[in-house]
Amino acid sequence: MTPGLLIAAPASGTGKTTVMLGLLRALRDDGLAVQPFKSGPDYIDPAFHRAASGRASFNLDSWSMPAAMLDTLAANADDADFALAEGSMGLFDGVAKSGATGNGASADIARRMGWPVVLVIDVSGQAQSAAATALGFSRYDPSVPIAGVILNRVASPRHERLARSGMDAVGIRVFGSLPRRGDLKLPERHLGLVQAAEHSDLDARIDDYATFLRAHVDIPALRDAASAGARAAGAQSWIRPPAQRIALAQDAAFSFTYAHVLEGWRRAGAEIMPFSPLADEAPAAHADLVWLPGGYPELHAGKLAEARNFHTSLAEHARTRPVHGECGGYMALGEGLIDADGTRHRMAGLLGLVTSYAQRKMHLGYRNATLHAPMGGFAAGAALTGHEFHYSTIIDQPDAPLAHVTDAEGSPVAETGSHRGHVTGSFFHMIASPS
Repeated sequence: MTPGLLIAAPASGTGKTTVMLGLLRALRDDGLAVQPFKSGPDYIDPAFHRAASGRASFNLDSWSMPAAMLDTLAANADDADFALAEGSMGLFDGVAKSGATGNGASADIARRMGWPVVLVIDVSGQAQSAAATALGFSRYDPSVPIAGVILNRVASPRHERLARSGMDAVGIRVFGSLPRRGDLKLPERHLGLVQAAEHSDLDARIDDYATFLRAHVDIPALRDAASAGARAAGAQSWIRPPAQRIALAQDAAFSFTYAHVLEGWRRAGAEIMPFSPLADEAPAAHADLVWLPGGYPELHAGKLAEARNFHTSLAEHARTRPVHGECGGYMALGEGLIDADGTRHRMAGLLGLVTSYAQRKMHLGYRNATLHAPMGGFAAGAALTGHEFHYSTIIDQPDAPLAHVTDAEGSPVAETGSHRGHVTGSFFHMIASPS
């Protein structure tokens, strides 16, 4: 198996994404084929991984994915020289109730794949005390090996010496020490990083990260610390396609797609035909299904409201064939979308949904959904796992509920989605279909 590491942290905001991107580019420039992964349900970071490595990055999620799917996705590293995974939140952070393969924590992935963990520790505001954090993480779960740490946001050579002395005292290996640099932070918006495609200078930024990592981190030592586990072999498990010919909205407003979902559809023989609602393009006339993924329609509501060709062709398709929208795509299928300034914009009107970004409220968490009605090629009664993350509020939802939806602990969720005729939509992002 391919050797690998998992880049994790004690908490969010420590700089692990910068480290991840710099390492991906540095290893690629060293001539290695590096397969990136992202732990958890994240549809933004993998695009940055692809830009840095040149390979599609796949999500690995221990709560929503069955074991066979995790192993299938990990097998994407079999033709690579190195696997590098980025954790989410803190290493051991997951949901209260475990799924079939784990509770969604990055530690689950490290354990299952046999990848040692490198902790990125923000040492600003402390010195030797950082070693207590690292020691706690190394002893919390002996089944998750901590290879060592990278110290981040180091203020001075003296600060570095003190922090290193603490790590030496408890036997924690230090792979490198990154001086504090405010210009290395990627800009963010309400759902995470500003999307990779929106950075005209992204390649230069990643090159800068790689140069920075080379100057301050012992990359050969990281390579030596990598390990290959004993991933189970078995039948491949991909999410099956909901149709044979799928017209997929893809542009700055609709970009939140999981690589494993699209790859699974392709491997099953489905034809994916991209189109851009923002460019007022119509979905392919011969498509069996139109799929509008999530994204940022609230940032482009005015332009979407004027996309008459898109609206007309979508309505024509919906007369006889299914249309589905996830999260942002769901909002675009509704009657109206109220932006952050309180301006209401006319959407496709295929559902009665009215949403408002002016009345912000965060909705976040894993979801189980059992369909009340067909959703594309998924039959009523099908059970799906996924994730919800948005700030929009439902003002009106007059149509019938699409699914019975619960959170990770089994509690009912009010955002059930809705359906009307051949049109369905939900704030739920599908990750797997175990049934």
